[in-house]
Amino acid sequence: MAEINADFPQNKPVYQRWNIHHRLTHIGIFTMFILCSLTGLPIKFHHSGWAKGLASFFGGGDKLLQWHIFGGIMLFAVAFYHLGYSGIFAIKNRHNLEIPILPWSKGTWTALKQYFSYQLGYSDEHPKFGRYQWKEMFDYWAVFWGMAIIGGSGLLMWFPEFTMQYFPKWFVDAYRWGHSDEAVLAVSFIATWHLYNVHFQPDFFPVSWVWWDGNISLENMKLEHGLELEMLMEKQAQADKGTTVTPSKGFPTSG
Repeated sequence: MAEINADFPQNKPVYQRWNIHHRLTHIGIFTMFILCSLTGLPIKFHHSGWAKGLASFFGGGDKLLQWHIFGGIMLFAVAFYHLGYSGIFAIKNRHNLEIPILPWSKGTWTALKQYFSYQLGYSDEHPKFGRYQWKEMFDYWAVFWGMAIIGGSGLLMWFPEFTMQYFPKWFVDAYRWGHSDEAVLAVSFIATWHLYNVHFQPDFFPVSWVWWDGNISLENMKLEHGLELEMLMEKQAQADKGTTVTPSKGFPTSG
């Protein structure tokens, strides 16, 4: 268990939750997502005054589209980086590999039942999740859905000659609407669900710094990942060492 610097006003134990690969992936995703949002929404709502102002900020319509394509390319690059790192990690740890991000991983459904029982007032016992809560799993897999819908349709719009050669007109119209409507859904989801659960809820307000330094406090570990904390403390007791406790090996995610 690592201690925060003694000069810090709250000298509390912390746990490493994200390594540098997780943090770089997350930073890459959210910065390029913001760029794509700022350059894509003005195209969809081009008749609005704010859209025209934002387009002018980026240098006009052509520049706006160029920045939008750049953001999309970088999103794909970050996604491939994450998949590559995850694949290498899985190969190296194939004999002792856990994949806790999967919805059917051990203990998930039991914790989910506890969660709703607690939220609805049927139980006084706070749910104990492992490495990931159901909300985090939803966030993670939603990125793959968004990449397939938004990214896939974006590629088809980027190469219209190929698209019109192999796909019917109704399909072309459908993916154009799907690209922008799914983007609006994604922006709305991030601005409400994700930001509240990660930063704005009372336990973390005004911000959670896990995305920056990868660390989570003991109090938040108990609250958010009680089952994982118990496992880590058991391993620490068995090791009987005063070294930093890190999460058990599991399939890495961007969070």
